[in-house]
Amino acid sequence: MRNTYHEQLAGVGDGLIEMSRLVGSAVSKATTALLDADLDAAEAVIVADEEVNKLYRQLDDEAVQLLARQQPVAVDLRAIVTALRMSSDLERVGDYAVHIAKVARRRYPASVIPVELRATILEMGQAATRIAVKAGTVIATRDLALAAQLLADDDTIDDLHASLFGTLLDGTWDHGVEAAIDLALLGRYYERLADHAVSVSHAVTYLVTGEHSDPESYASE
Repeated sequence: MRNTYHEQLAGVGDGLIEMSRLVGSAVSKATTALLDADLDAAEAVIVADEEVNKLYRQLDDEAVQLLARQQPVAVDLRAIVTALRMSSDLERVGDYAVHIAKVARRRYPASVIPVELRATILEMGQAATRIAVKAGTVIATRDLALAAQLLADDDTIDDLHASLFGTLLDGTWDHGVEAAIDLALLGRYYERLADHAVSVSHAVTYLVTGEHSDPESYASE
């Protein structure tokens, strides 16, 4: 019975790692869709999100059943509680990737990104993908040093987000209101998905140490 229980618990962890792989791929493809006006990439992100949502529902069901049937304590209890939190955060990362892809699809065949902002969006997309991938590695390894590195990546996105808004508001913007709205939304999407991925690292820190590393920074949307 206990062997089955621990196999189920390990299965929840494996599912979280798979979720992080899926959402990391989604963020990368959504960025490609934006920069290359790639409709196929945008559609692939939108369609694949159902797999993320299905896995999210499955992991939540498994975690709740483990809580109800096994009444875990100590580390096992923390593992299940943090799994519920992490699956929610990873699902939100996938949702924001879909939002990005939908902007690309809505503007197709036009490119959403003006030439002067391509480098900024590329760097934001790369940093966001890096965070999502690292989140999966942190789940797999419970490496607290790597978890801390996610904060530096998140700072990079925050700085790029501020730079993007600076460009939109500096008085020289000549691409129209619609484009400005798209880019403001995109900046927000990247910033929020990174926050949710970083929240995963905080959950892992709690799992390992029993202490919340920075509860005020947990994503709330």
